[in-house]
Amino acid sequence: MSQHVFKRAGFLAATVGVAGLLGAGVASAHVTANVYGAQPTKGGYTAIWFRVPNEEANAATTKVVVDIKGDYGIGSLRTKPLPGWTAEVTKSKLPTPITKDNGTQITEAVTAVTWTAQPGNELKGTDFQEFQVSFGPLPSNVDQIEFPAHQTYSDGKVVDWNQPTPPGGEEPEHPAPVVKLAAKAEDGDAHGSMAGTASTTGEQTQAAAATSDSTARWLGGAGLLVGAIGLGVGAGATIRARKATAKSGGND
Repeated sequence: MSQHVFKRAGFLAATVGVAGLLGAGVASAHVTANVYGAQPTKGGYTAIWFRVPNEEANAATTKVVVDIKGDYGIGSLRTKPLPGWTAEVTKSKLPTPITKDNGTQITEAVTAVTWTAQPGNELKGTDFQEFQVSFGPLPSNVDQIEFPAHQTYSDGKVVDWNQPTPPGGEEPEHPAPVVKLAAKAEDGDAHGSMAGTASTTGEQTQAAAATSDSTARWLGGAGLLVGAIGLGVGAGATIRARKATAKSGGND
């Protein structure tokens, strides 16, 4: 009886370990827009990190383009320098000027940001990279902002992360990165979100990314370890049972 129990325990633990590794891969599969710190507010400023994982085993990510709707009226955007990559901000003239809450009239808005890898700095294998931007003022008439992204690989393949996720619905195969906006800040606090978020240091950013990645790896590794232990215990029980059987037969 105990022999079967150990075998089942070992099989279950091994299954959990494999599931942990698969879960870790799925969790990091999408291009996402992340905010480390206070949630950005309508009409305020913010800093966002676009996390881009490489998903092709035989190709490397060479370019990442993030689209920004002109209707958002983003008048100013800055990119954080990233060694080995060049960044280009695209602005487009608006058909109709947009007047911000502070009275500023936007006639030209940011509509895209493009990062291009310099030779030897492409994302390979299971690498990922975070591309940081700070911008504003944010729109005050929407609850979230979408950032359709386009990921180009060295073999010419382009993956579009631009599918909207329906409210309460199932996430599509290639969802567009999204950042939700909090209620509009009080007067004088419009830059609060920017100050709070932008003050996040590089070490904190790397720590947050490392924590997420390490947690996924730890869960997968822990699952395999438990599986290995379970299989070892089951094998030990089998050996002991066979010895006992042989000994019993010898006594008879």
